[in-house]
Order: sequence, then C-alpha cells, then structure tokens
Amino acid sequence: MVALATSLSACSGGAGGGGGWFSNLFSSNEVEKKPIEEYSAQEIYKRGEYELEEGNYEEAADWFGEVERLYPYSEWGKRALIMQAYAYHKDYEYEDSRAAAQRYLDFFPGEEDAAYAQYLLALSYYDQIDDIGRDQGKTFQALQALRTVIERYPDTEYARSAVLKFDLAFNHLGAKEMEVGRYYLKRKHYTSAINRFRVVVEQFQTTTHTPEALHRLVESYLSLGLTDEAQTAGAILGHNFRATEWYEDSYALLTAKGLKPEAKGDNWLSALYRQLIKGEWL
Repeated sequence: MVALATSLSACSGGAGGGGGWFSNLFSSNEVEKKPIEEYSAQEIYKRGEYELEEGNYEEAADWFGEVERLYPYSEWGKRALIMQAYAYHKDYEYEDSRAAAQRYLDFFPGEEDAAYAQYLLALSYYDQIDDIGRDQGKTFQALQALRTVIERYPDTEYARSAVLKFDLAFNHLGAKEMEVGRYYLKRKHYTSAINRFRVVVEQFQTTTHTPEALHRLVESYLSLGLTDEAQTAGAILGHNFRATEWYEDSYALLTAKGLKPEAKGDNWLSALYRQLIKGEWL
C-alpha cells in the first residue's frame, strides 16, 4: 500500500510548485506559520506518507485524516482514507483502523481498494486474538470478517491470505475448547470434559486438535465406565489417525482393560462413526 501511494504521489509530482513546497511542509516552523487549509491535498498526503515511512504511524494517520477532512471526495482524500486505516493498524490502534476501513467501504464500495479495506477490517480483529485461555469474542469476529473477504473478493490476493488466517483462527477456537476440556479432565470432572471434547470432534473436526480430542474422550469414558463410547471413540481415532501417538495411547488404554477399538452401542459417537466411516447419514 505504501508503494502504491508513493507511485500515486509521484504521478502528480508537478503539483504544488515542485520541491520547494515539499521542503517547507516538512519544516515545523513553516507548518506553524501556514494554516493547514492552505496546503493542497497532495502536500498534506505527502506529509502523511513521509511520517509513515519514518515509522511515525500516529502522526501519519493524523495527516491522512486531514486530507480526508479537507478534501473528502477527491482522489487524494480517497487514497488518504485507506492509508489512514493502514497507519492506524501499524500503530496497533485497531478500533481506529477498523473505523477508517469501514468508512472507505461505506463511501467507495466499488473501488479497487475496497478489497484491501475489508482485509484491513478483518485484520483489526484477527491481530487482537487473545491467548487461548481468554474470551474468544475477537476470534469469532475475525472469522466473520475473514469470511467476508473470501466470499466478496475471491479472486484477490487478500482472499488467499484470508483463507490461511481463517484456518488459523478456526484452529484457535478448537484449541480453546481443548484447553478447557483438559482443565476439567485433570480435575476428574469427566462429564464437563466430555462436553468440551465433543464440541471439538463435532464442530472443529478439520482442526489439528481432533486426534487428541478423540483420545481424551477414550480417557474420559473409560473413567466413567462407559466402555461402548470409549471403544467407539477409539475406532474413529484408529480409522482416521492411526499413525498418531494419540491412537497408540488410546489403544493401550483400551487393551489394558480387555477392550479394543470398535464401534459399539447406540450413542452419539456411534452415529458419528456411521456418518464418517460408513457414509450413513440418515
């Protein structure tokens, strides 16, 4: 985006009377003497661009904001708005970045940079995803915003990046369920643990946490004496993840009790086994 903005600026380099105005604009004394309203949109934009390149993201966002304020519907104002969203994001001011990106989408939904604005909006949630032990509200919001990028702008580079981040965020939610499930399992609250591991198996089965979730179900059900469920969980684990350490551990637990991994009984895991393994969905 910075390169794009620089290119745009260069294309209009003759405006404002050459290099003299540029030097004056970067002089704090000149800025103090001359009201900002007397500068052109290009001049103010280039000041924001300079601050951005210097790593002064807050100042850059302020200057881009002035372009939007003074020249809201100009080409420079449009470019400044998306650059303001970018500058705020670089400054970790995610709410301000999201607000600027949303304004761009509201005012210029058909422009080429709308895809990038939507992507920045999604990043404003994604980059705030907390540690797995905390509230996951931002993760859900990130997933929704990333899905919008993927569905609305499928042929862009932003959609490709959004797919990767969507998978990571989705995996993150599965990790949260696993962490809580392990907490309950460690304290021998088996029913509560099972509820969490079941969520992973049913709702996050495409994540990397599914093999462990199935193993923990074997552990939990064996602890409760529910051998049909334990054997069925082991059967699903063996069919899909036989090469993992989780299957080896589950197999050892089952055989130690004279059991083996196989679908048994009429329970939710048996139904899942019929659907996933046998393809019997009805």
